[in-house]
Amino acid sequence: MSRETLEWLNQNTLIGFTEKRGTAWHYHRGLQGSEPNHYVGPIPVESVHHRLFHWEAVPSDVYVTNPRTGQPERDEEKVAFCRSDTGRVLGYFGTGYEPHPYAEWLLDKVAMLLDGELSIGSAGLLRGGAVAWVSVEVPENVVTPEGVTFRPHLLAATSFDGSLATTYKRAITNVVCDNTMSAALGEAGQTIKVKHSRRSALKVMRARDALNLVYQVADSFSDEVARLCRVTVTDRQWQQFLDAHAALPEAPGRGRTLAANKRETLSRLWTRDERVAPWQGTAFGVLQAVNTWTHHEQSVRGSTRPERNGLRAVTGAIDDLDRATLTTLMTVLDRPDLVRAA
Repeated sequence: MSRETLEWLNQNTLIGFTEKRGTAWHYHRGLQGSEPNHYVGPIPVESVHHRLFHWEAVPSDVYVTNPRTGQPERDEEKVAFCRSDTGRVLGYFGTGYEPHPYAEWLLDKVAMLLDGELSIGSAGLLRGGAVAWVSVEVPENVVTPEGVTFRPHLLAATSFDGSLATTYKRAITNVVCDNTMSAALGEAGQTIKVKHSRRSALKVMRARDALNLVYQVADSFSDEVARLCRVTVTDRQWQQFLDAHAALPEAPGRGRTLAANKRETLSRLWTRDERVAPWQGTAFGVLQAVNTWTHHEQSVRGSTRPERNGLRAVTGAIDDLDRATLTTLMTVLDRPDLVRAA
């Protein structure tokens, strides 16, 4: 991890409720500038405004060089959006693109969806400001009888690089490992997406009804944890899961080496790691092992681990990961009821 990357994380992500979740792994007070990026309690809205959303995404003309004349010509079918403070190009779009300014869509509209007891727990920028998110959370951690400590929240995210429609979704942060998990685990989570088109609009009452309240997410996730902890996974079934999830090729080579390393790491998490081992022998333990391996152990290419994990959370890849894990385990255990219908 380079100093530049650490500096970006310390100046372009904000972490709240540190008394409940601790500091982020990237915490480095000397790289935070004049203001710390960690808050004991909720993150003030004004801090998100002046530290993250103080600039605008400005439309700019796009020019291309005519290969016959060698002269620049304006492309009337395209527009570029650039940061007003640095000039960085965020993305190129057709003329029908409708921008969703961060302050409006991630702060103002979210305020209309939620009640006054919820506060900002984290916020940040990814890809040089081309992607942004705001997480709205309850003040207290939730602890299940099975010992799982988590924070339910509403995750709002959007982009200026075309990678993401404006998205509002229920989500879960598992505190012991700082992992994002699917809010619904065995079933499809509830998500609202608004395209960047000229007819885009967020119907507040429809979104509120579909997303429910963050408090209901806590109940749903707690019930799912209890259900999965009641499903026994024996040592033999764990090995069968590894065979299905990380099959070991017969032929020697790089593929076999990678699969062997993955199986070894998953087994270490399963038996000895405090983020997974307390739930060894259960379906939830299997889910936790794969989720933790993906967040903290899997190799990352073409990106940094925090950026990759952040993008997985906002794009819904984490929901797909958790659901795929349970689908594989369902086959191994011959338990059709393990994954609920979407």
